[in-house]
Amino acid sequence: MIPIDDLLRFVREDAPWGDVTSETVVPDVSCRAVIRAKESGTVAGLAEARALFEHFGVTVRERIPDGRTVAPGETLLELDGPARAILLVERTALNIIGRMSGIATRTREAVDAVRKVSPAVRIAATRKTAPGLRMLDKKAVVLGGGDPHRYCLSDMVLIKDNHLALVPLPEAIRKAKEQSLYRTVEVEVETAQDAITAAEAGAEIVLLDNMAPDAVRGTVRTLVGQGLRDRVTLEVSGGVAGGDLAGYAATGVDIISMGALTHTVRNFDVSLDILKGAGTFRVP
Repeated sequence: MIPIDDLLRFVREDAPWGDVTSETVVPDVSCRAVIRAKESGTVAGLAEARALFEHFGVTVRERIPDGRTVAPGETLLELDGPARAILLVERTALNIIGRMSGIATRTREAVDAVRKVSPAVRIAATRKTAPGLRMLDKKAVVLGGGDPHRYCLSDMVLIKDNHLALVPLPEAIRKAKEQSLYRTVEVEVETAQDAITAAEAGAEIVLLDNMAPDAVRGTVRTLVGQGLRDRVTLEVSGGVAGGDLAGYAATGVDIISMGALTHTVRNFDVSLDILKGAGTFRVP
């Protein structure tokens, strides 16, 4: 669960001096409302929306849990409380649910696509997230059945091309492993020979970057032939699109990481509707 203080900054961004429309037009009354899905997909962000509404005195009944697949028209949350509070939080809550559900839905589609070819292959995210929204984006990936990968630069060592432009590959791995035995060392490579070098130097994860499926398959065969395949976890990344997933899943890699899960998000369509003339409900 994302800390409430982090969520409240989104409300403050939307209403830094209050909701002048609702405070002027809407009387101090209570009402009921529902949040519904308007399309099919995997929902996420309901826990965050609930926390925000409850912070402002709204009673929430959760009809669908995060991570569940829903159909158009299904009710996700029922709300009961001050009308002004519901209207204050409305757009922030819908934005969170919409973005997180969009990420979770795309992740679930990717996971389902690779499992048809190889159930052992995992779909992972990257650090290509919206600034300030990383925890939400990563959580949405997990709810969609994916792996969050590293959350930040402090999590693990990932030696990339710009590092290798400054330090030779074997030296970079040696320095990383000398620093600590308790940090995973991953290396990004673009050729089969560099994959061999990385494995021989002791990298735990070798990331095959911007390689086509045929090149990845050839690299895997080379590592097998050298007796190095079982030493490393193999990840593929770089421009992986939905149509490529089956091809990559069949190459023998362990992980497919996709920046597109979080950097190109199609918002999931949800709506909040206030119910006219409805009584309140009691939470058991």
